[in-house]
Amino acid sequence: MSMGVQQRLLEKLREIAATAGKAIMAVYERDFTVEFKDDNSPLTEADRTSHEIIRDRLATLTPALPVLSEESSPEEIRDRTDWGCFWLVDPLDGTKEFLKRNDEFTVNIALIKRNRATLGIVLAPALGISYEGALGLGAWRRSADGLSTPVRVSTARPKPRVVSSRSHPNKSLADYLKTLGPHELKTMGSSLKICLVADGQADIYPRLGPTSEWDTAAAQAILESAGGVMMDLFGRPLRYNTKEDLLNPHFLAFGDRGRDWLRAVRGD
Repeated sequence: MSMGVQQRLLEKLREIAATAGKAIMAVYERDFTVEFKDDNSPLTEADRTSHEIIRDRLATLTPALPVLSEESSPEEIRDRTDWGCFWLVDPLDGTKEFLKRNDEFTVNIALIKRNRATLGIVLAPALGISYEGALGLGAWRRSADGLSTPVRVSTARPKPRVVSSRSHPNKSLADYLKTLGPHELKTMGSSLKICLVADGQADIYPRLGPTSEWDTAAAQAILESAGGVMMDLFGRPLRYNTKEDLLNPHFLAFGDRGRDWLRAVRGD
């Protein structure tokens, strides 16, 4: 895919995410009801509306490419394992943060090509910021006034800056951090954690708990476009739509390739 095509896609994704973000904020700013899915995860009107907007706009933008969203029906994704190129979407990542009204929720849209996240946008509508990136093109942070700033991962400090989930702490993470040694810790919701690593504001995000592929794809495209890495605990890069379920393995997202972040997993 040429750089020109990538740039045009990012421009269109920016518009689609902004429209979905406005619809989400319209719900966020008033009272709303909450339902629960079979896995006990929350679902709101904002999730559904954002999904419908993104699905329909992507179908117009690229009619030949299927869309896999967290809110897709089983019928819509029945043949997904045969898809070589498709859109992977989380219409509202961080629904728990949405319910807490702490503003740390996002719209995630990624292009998956040959099982790799190659292009993506992450919009945090309540915070007025977005991140976008494409492999070979670069990555950027965009503020509410439209100002775009290139982002790049940073070299890890002796006391690394760790970002972790606000809603999903666990013993595995506590053990990892203990082995890692002295560090600074910041908690945050949604895919913004990966974006902070891409932006050089954090050094590592260890995710030692469950996530789904739509949670990470857009942010992974941004992180890798900014020079970072996402790998499982065996050192293998995260890939998409390669198995029957849509769950990610535990992973590390980091910027500095010169540091052995898996050391704390091995317990060396």
